[in-house]
Amino acid sequence: MLDDLLGRTELKERIEELEEEVRHLERERDAESERRREAVAARQEAEEELNRLEDRIADLEGRVEEDEDGSVGPRRRERLAGGRRDEVLARLRSLETGPEGALTAVVPDGHDLPEAVREAFGDRAPAVASAAPCVAYADDAGLVSATLRPALLPDERVEWADGFAAPDEWYRPTGRFAFALVRSDTFALGVYEGADRESLTGFTTDVMDNHSKGGFSQGRFERLRDGQIRDHLKRCRAAVAEADADRLYVAGESTLLGEFDADATASVDATGDPDEAIDAAFRDFWSARLVAV
Repeated sequence: MLDDLLGRTELKERIEELEEEVRHLERERDAESERRREAVAARQEAEEELNRLEDRIADLEGRVEEDEDGSVGPRRRERLAGGRRDEVLARLRSLETGPEGALTAVVPDGHDLPEAVREAFGDRAPAVASAAPCVAYADDAGLVSATLRPALLPDERVEWADGFAAPDEWYRPTGRFAFALVRSDTFALGVYEGADRESLTGFTTDVMDNHSKGGFSQGRFERLRDGQIRDHLKRCRAAVAEADADRLYVAGESTLLGEFDADATASVDATGDPDEAIDAAFRDFWSARLVAV
């Protein structure tokens, strides 16, 4: 009765209602987090399946070319990312040979194969040329005959040693650097320490994507759209200039990559919100293309 007189009963009921609302919101938050995790996992599985299908198509195309011109094509192609990339690199590094039994050759241009590569791969040398730019690996026993296209192609080198050279800095994110995703309407910039992202800046810009038959002319539409993209790129460059990192890697639309003074670039198809798109672009950028020759 005292609670009723002091108005505490109503207050307690209101507190209970609010606590139930909080619990309900927490359940919704947890459910949304779970849906996001499932969506991310589903997207990664879809990307991996797409990569496998693309590799399969490339294999079939290579076999068709081999049948048509009689040349020896690649035995298999695969895009390596994440744990699969690290597993293959570990296998490659584990092989030990006698002195000068393992060839590591950086091939930046398929039109100018080093003589050591031609001798080591023989009639499969054209497959190495078609995989360039790449790093070619072969051993004197013929157990290994493959190329890898790393995220960061090292300076040209040809060396025979007692093992293969495949340092992390060629294939995996190391040290501190900035990584940017740039599309004509989307930008995301992360500062990373290795594979761990420390910060993220991102935004989208409304850019006209089609031209109706009515209204202004096609020429005016293109000028307006180009102006919007220039303004978008200006914002992108300003954000990059503020990044606290000595190295910059840029991925995104191929026509925009030249707008940035980057240490390395790559064309990727990552789309979506900035935080989701940069994760997909980061994964694609640090993948490695394996060609078994």
